[in-house]
Amino acid sequence: MTFTQLCCPLCATPLTLEQRTYRCEQGHCFDTAKQGYVNLLPVQNKRSKDPGDSKAMVQARADFLAQGFYQPLAEIIAKAALRADPRTLLDAGCGEGYYLRHLLDAAPERLQAVALDISKWAVLAAARQDKRATWLVASNTTIPVASGSIDALLCVFGFPVEDEFKRVLSESGRLLMVDPAPSHLLELKQVIYPEIKHKEATLPVAEDAWQLTNAERVTFSVNLPSNAIIRDLLTMTPHLYRASSEGRARAEALTELTVTVDVWVREFVAKSD
Repeated sequence: MTFTQLCCPLCATPLTLEQRTYRCEQGHCFDTAKQGYVNLLPVQNKRSKDPGDSKAMVQARADFLAQGFYQPLAEIIAKAALRADPRTLLDAGCGEGYYLRHLLDAAPERLQAVALDISKWAVLAAARQDKRATWLVASNTTIPVASGSIDALLCVFGFPVEDEFKRVLSESGRLLMVDPAPSHLLELKQVIYPEIKHKEATLPVAEDAWQLTNAERVTFSVNLPSNAIIRDLLTMTPHLYRASSEGRARAEALTELTVTVDVWVREFVAKSD
C-alpha cells in the first residue's frame, strides 16, 4: 500500500502524488523512477557524489541474504515490528529490502510501509523486487515524512538519528533497533584482525530520551560452505574497509567458515520531553 504522508525534502510541505510525480505546494516535484522508487535526497544534502553502500556491497548483501542464512533473524524482526499491529511503518536504512520483504509477507494488507536508504543502489535493488512499499532514496538526518506519522520505525544495523526518529513517530510509536551483540561474526573477525577489541556494552540510543520496553538477544550459528559466500559476507560488512589487506586476504582464501550470528533486537518508546 502506498505511503501517503511524504514531505518535500526542500521545504517540508506535504507531497501529493499525481500519476508518477510527487509535487508540493511550493512547486517542487520528484519523479518516480521506472524501477519504482523516488529520489528525495537533494544534491545539497549529499555527503559525497555517490553516498552509502556501493553497487558491489549491495549486490554482495543481496547474494548472501538470498541464501537464507539470516532468515531466523528476519522472522524475529518481523514478529517484533508487527507486535502492536502498526498501521504505518518506516524502515530507516532499508538496504536492498531483505528484512522489510519478510515483514510484509507477514503483515496485513492495510499496513503502509515506507523505506529509505541513502544508497541509490540499495533502493534501486529493493524497488525492483517488491512493489508493496514506498521506496525512497533519502537520509535519516532529514526524513521526508510527516511528523507523528509512523507507528513503527525499524532500524536494522543502521545509524539512529534520534531527534528525527522522535519527530516522525506517532504518540504511541515504537522504535525497533537491531544491532550487533558481542559475538556477532566473531569467527570472521578472528580471521581478519590480529586482535579483537571488545567494546563496552551500551544502548544504541540515549537512555534519558528513550525507554527500553523489550529486548531479545538472537544467537545462532551458520555454516558458510564456499569461498564465494565468505567473500560476499566480507564485502557486505564494514569489516571490508576496517581490515588490513593481509586480514582480507586471509578471509578471501577460506573455502568454508562457521560464524555466529549474535544480534540484539530492542524496542524503545520515546520519553516525554
